[in-house]
Amino acid sequence: MSEELNPAADTFEPVQEALLWQDEIWTARVIKNEEDEGWAVAMTRHGESEPALVAPWTMGRDKKNPKPLSAPAFHTWVKTANEVLRRHEQQLHAQLHKNLKLSVNGASYLVTLDIVPDEDDAHAWLAAADEDGAQLARVRVAPNFKLNNTSATSWIENEFQKPR
Repeated sequence: MSEELNPAADTFEPVQEALLWQDEIWTARVIKNEEDEGWAVAMTRHGESEPALVAPWTMGRDKKNPKPLSAPAFHTWVKTANEVLRRHEQQLHAQLHKNLKLSVNGASYLVTLDIVPDEDDAHAWLAAADEDGAQLARVRVAPNFKLNNTSATSWIENEFQKPR
């Protein structure tokens, strides 16, 4: 079943069935667990083609059919799926944005590397700021540029010339 919109009010009608629950953001669907004999819950954000989370679901009393979804279970799954997405976003951010603080010749610097994962023109921006946060330099580098103490120190000592 898909989400229901009331055309007159243009509002979302939640679905609360035994194996399918929907709110304005999430759909929880009980599915056959492909990895074993049991069941799973697939949590999918509206507009996404793939579930954000698929996790085992409890069997019913007959040990054959899945236990029906409930309001507390749905809210727990929404919270868990949101947490999974938040962790993915944090991991992606950590991969694309790196920084380090260092001191070179008595001056403190914050050096950052921001990777732009563009399919046609992937690149990164290497930047340096002083201890007050004023930007001192910014150059475009390859997306696989390795930011570490050695590369940052060398860049600063070479007066922020674009690294090779």
